Amino acid sequence: MFRELCPALHNKTYFNYGGQGPLPTPSLEAITASWQRIQELGPFTGDVWPFIASEVNSTRRQLAQWCGVPPHRLALTENVTSGCVLPLWGLPFAAGDRMLISDCEHPGVVAACVELARRENLAIDTLPVKQLRGDQASTDAGVLRGLEERLTPRTRLVVLSHLLWNTGQIMPIVGVAEHLQHHPQQPFLLVDAAQSFGQIPVAAAAAAADIYGFTGHKWACGPEGLGGVALSERVLEDAQPTVIGWRSLRDESKADLNSSDPFHHDSRRFEVATSCVPLMAGLRTSMALLEAEGSAEDRLASIQRLSGSLWRTLDQLKGVEPLLTVAPASGLVSFRLPGAAAASDLVKQLGNQGVWIRDLADPICLRACTHVSCTETEIKALGTAVGTISNQ
Repeated sequence: MFRELCPALHNKTYFNYGGQGPLPTPSLEAITASWQRIQELGPFTGDVWPFIASEVNSTRRQLAQWCGVPPHRLALTENVTSGCVLPLWGLPFAAGDRMLISDCEHPGVVAACVELARRENLAIDTLPVKQLRGDQASTDAGVLRGLEERLTPRTRLVVLSHLLWNTGQIMPIVGVAEHLQHHPQQPFLLVDAAQSFGQIPVAAAAAAADIYGFTGHKWACGPEGLGGVALSERVLEDAQPTVIGWRSLRDESKADLNSSDPFHHDSRRFEVATSCVPLMAGLRTSMALLEAEGSAEDRLASIQRLSGSLWRTLDQLKGVEPLLTVAPASGLVSFRLPGAAAASDLVKQLGNQGVWIRDLADPICLRACTHVSCTETEIKALGTAVGTISNQ
């Protein structure tokens, strides 16, 4: 089982997959083996480059396969933020254009949009999704209705996570993309996939979005420092590189002051420079181990079964209020304990008992995440611990 391969899960009750997933031992061994191989061959010799190229290309292909896009549309990045922000800042904006950003986006992406708006004289509108707390059908309808109400003739970009990091609701990315195609401006669609990649099937959404940025260290249980971004053909055609390095260039061997277009014409134009190659072996190993647990659909069904069990456990506790009115569609279960201590203090209390969740600031709540490696025993332990605190 996947769980048995993760040392981090042997001495604690862990529900923080949305922050960082545990690294399986075979993935750590793959990273170490890659380091060793690079040192044996190189590190900077003619013998090492074919090995590095093979690592890069095989990782790009595997990530692209999960995202349902051809490899030339998949750029390798270090994290979600760089995957979202580097192509975002290269999009063709004009002064007076507007960005429509949901009210559940991560502060890192929001701050990048605010600074871009300041520099380019853009305006920002808000797409309300935080209040959507019901089933998937009502959530989808609410998102599309809000989109219709908030789009303007000058909207040039929509920013919406695939899976909201605070409430756990899944956003109808394909439906949003189809709706934007009928808008006169055909706004670009940027999707933060931090909570979706490795947890739910992502191929349809990643292929439909213009920018679909994800990381390998959360639900995919890979090492931190490696992620990717799936890009649409029009982003490859219309967006300019922003942070530029030798990996952005078609010919990295020499500088050409007379070249007006030295960059790759595929996703590599948004890659920068030297990255940690051994991490790629680790992420591919973690992805293979997850695939051994079943298809993306099978894994989501298992995650939903566990999150539903946790949601029902919490819903039955006096003094505990789950954020959602129905069992979650994903593995994120957010809840409140009105009248209890500050959320951060509650996290510390649970941590002292070896039970790990996290607190969120907007909305103020606690968040527990279930993955394929969770057990009903852990869910009961969390329920018991929360119940004890709520009765104090």
